[in-house]
Amino acid sequence: MPASTRSKFLMPAEWEPHAATWIAWPHNAKDWPGKFEPIPWVYAEIVRSLARSEAVEIIVNDAASERRVCAILDRATSLGRNVHFHRWPTDRVWTRDSGCIFVRNSQARWKNLCAVTWRFNAWAKYSNYRHDMHIGKLMAGATRSAVIEPMFANKRVVLEGGSIDVNGLGTLLTTEECLLSKVQKRNPGMKKKDYEAVFAEYLGVSNVIWLGKGITGDDTHGHVDDLARFVAPNRVVTVVEPNHKDKNHAPLKENLHRLNSAVDQDGKHLEVVELPMPSPIYFEKTRLPASYANFYIANRRVLVPVFNDPNDRIALNTLAECFPDREIVPIYCGDLVWGFGTLHCLTQQQPA
Repeated sequence: MPASTRSKFLMPAEWEPHAATWIAWPHNAKDWPGKFEPIPWVYAEIVRSLARSEAVEIIVNDAASERRVCAILDRATSLGRNVHFHRWPTDRVWTRDSGCIFVRNSQARWKNLCAVTWRFNAWAKYSNYRHDMHIGKLMAGATRSAVIEPMFANKRVVLEGGSIDVNGLGTLLTTEECLLSKVQKRNPGMKKKDYEAVFAEYLGVSNVIWLGKGITGDDTHGHVDDLARFVAPNRVVTVVEPNHKDKNHAPLKENLHRLNSAVDQDGKHLEVVELPMPSPIYFEKTRLPASYANFYIANRRVLVPVFNDPNDRIALNTLAECFPDREIVPIYCGDLVWGFGTLHCLTQQQPA
């Protein structure tokens, strides 16, 4: 039975039309120690690319922050009528995880956009999230979306947007490492069947594909948006690492095997497209979670992280074949990834 007939909520696929993209402006230099200076300019490039085809809703700490951001965007020719500001303080800028997930409500008479506001606890790792935990409800209020709070065993469910990916028809990708591991445990006591019930009720998901482990260096402990992403209802791209000596080789091979064996909500096997990984990136002896899978699908274009690596071109060409009707926009993320995230991590789409 299609998911939409079992649940009144349905999470649209990322390639469906957007009203806007939400981002939070970077301000915490401790998230990029020694490398913060170029980060606002990377954001300016992202805003310029997005604002060409959709609204960009930028979260800033206060009026003074807004003035500074406007000056940067103006210098980068990124400031225009599609750029809007919201003065809400944040701890970090990974809006994919702290923000709400917008879903459609097929049973609503007047409004069809709702905001699923998961409980945010900073990836069950960090202690400073007192501002970020409110961002989802603030986004809901700004868009006049009904607030939906997923519950399990009388507790709000902890979930980050980067831990899931959907095809908009009832199939969802996630990982066991993120949701089921005892490390950085989000929801003690929840099992696969419990998550699947939550996904069915609040996201309209009837079919969950469980991958294994995430990539090395990912401090979220296994987010799927560094691993595998839907690019069409029945097509998935997934990263692979051919170097047997690399720590990513075995887990990515296992994920590829699972995807090749998986089916969609209609029982059809997926078309699986392989993406390379960039060469390992280290800074201060720390392996960083650099991955081409962390792209963001915007209106009429796809923003893709690149790293001045020979595999950049292969990844861009592969994604161009997946999105023939969209412009592929490379964004250099060699500095941005020092904050342990790139393009998909910092964005959150608002469906049209």
